[in-house]
Amino acid sequence: MKYLIFGTGDYYERYKKWFNNDEIAALLDNSPQKAGTYIDGIQVLTPEDGVKLEFDVIVILSFYVKAMKQQLMGLGVDKEKIYHFYDLHRFIDRAGRKKEIVYFGAQKEEALSDKAHKVLLLSQDMTLGGPAIALYHAAEILIKNGYQVIWGTMIDGPLRQKVVELGITVVLDVNLQIETMKDADWTQGFSLVFCNAINFCVYLSERYPNTPIIWWLHDSAFFYDGIDKDMLFRLDRRNLTVCAVGPVPAQVIQSFVPDLPVTNLLYGVADCCKCTDKVEKDCDRICFVTIGYVEERKGQDILVKAVKCLPIEQKKKAVFYLVGQNTSTMAQRLKAELNRIPEIRLLGTVDRNQINKILERADVMICPSREDPMPTVAAEAMMHSVPCIVSDVTGTAAYISDGVDGLVFRSEDEYDLSLQIKWCIENHDKLCGMGVRARQIYNNYFSMEVFEQNLLNIVNQEVR
Repeated sequence: MKYLIFGTGDYYERYKKWFNNDEIAALLDNSPQKAGTYIDGIQVLTPEDGVKLEFDVIVILSFYVKAMKQQLMGLGVDKEKIYHFYDLHRFIDRAGRKKEIVYFGAQKEEALSDKAHKVLLLSQDMTLGGPAIALYHAAEILIKNGYQVIWGTMIDGPLRQKVVELGITVVLDVNLQIETMKDADWTQGFSLVFCNAINFCVYLSERYPNTPIIWWLHDSAFFYDGIDKDMLFRLDRRNLTVCAVGPVPAQVIQSFVPDLPVTNLLYGVADCCKCTDKVEKDCDRICFVTIGYVEERKGQDILVKAVKCLPIEQKKKAVFYLVGQNTSTMAQRLKAELNRIPEIRLLGTVDRNQINKILERADVMICPSREDPMPTVAAEAMMHSVPCIVSDVTGTAAYISDGVDGLVFRSEDEYDLSLQIKWCIENHDKLCGMGVRARQIYNNYFSMEVFEQNLLNIVNQEVR
């Protein structure tokens, strides 16, 4: 079979292992800078040029599958020839291309002995992103309460060492990207399997119903674009408990499977506000902070437009920090624009300690997202007694009383956001009290104590 691979970013790096170079006719990318270059010895072409080659299927290695599929169909590609990385299990020779499974913290025999008395936590990756960190905190709670835990992951990362330090064996099995439960022999026989995020839809599509499953969903509609919706309908619901991080991911899964019961399970954020290493503010301006990958979903461009709407005298009283991975196409576009807006400072990626220091000096957190199920940074801000301005499509908005312990604006309405920012600037003296009340949201919903109680209420019912 001859493939065209559309996408050369992070998900290309994650999934390229399943293809041999001689099977790939070309890589496709919309970036003019990449056209004509070579990656892994394979030529990169624009989609317009790539579809002129002979190929059997095009595989999209990106979560922007909806727009990319429409683009390909607009170029005359038959939709039946367009696949997504969630479809790889359909045509990849799973047995013939099986990859080595690696164990960290214990040998295979020790890790998988007496599985009937162990809980298996499955994570897509071991990055320091929200879902993986949430599962790490769940692991801490389970161990504290006497459970034996094994951690399985598709992709290695910096979180792995922290998990091993908890005394947990980590099983790195990249085959989980394309295997079902019935394929992955080593994942069978546990007293409970805890699947984290929508990425395990393929794994759960063929499973043994006698094994209790908790499927913890963190995902917005954006992450469902490449999924076979019929596969969701066909899921065996026996011994399956579906949980969601708030109303947004619950509504998304139920938009595809309306009668699927979904239990609310918010994550917990460890309280680090006892830290005495405070960071002094760099000026007398009100400090607004936005943290997240710079991309369309996160809506930093909406914030930029909102700041431009502010009167000059208001801008002079504020500073806006944009924190997060800033090599995306949108980030490059914003960089040029921000040269003319000195009030906005693009900081790039920082570590967790630095994020806490930034929040210590912040007056207000802004989450301008176009969609965001339950941004961890909002809970972290409220932990620091920092009030949040969030769009009405973020999951956090459901827990904020507008004008009391935070502010909510209409999604994609930069003028409405500018009004909320202006209110904060004109009512600086009220932000401290609003922050105290925001901290109560953290105490009531996102503290580790509340998370522990909610998690154990669910787990204890499943493990028998």
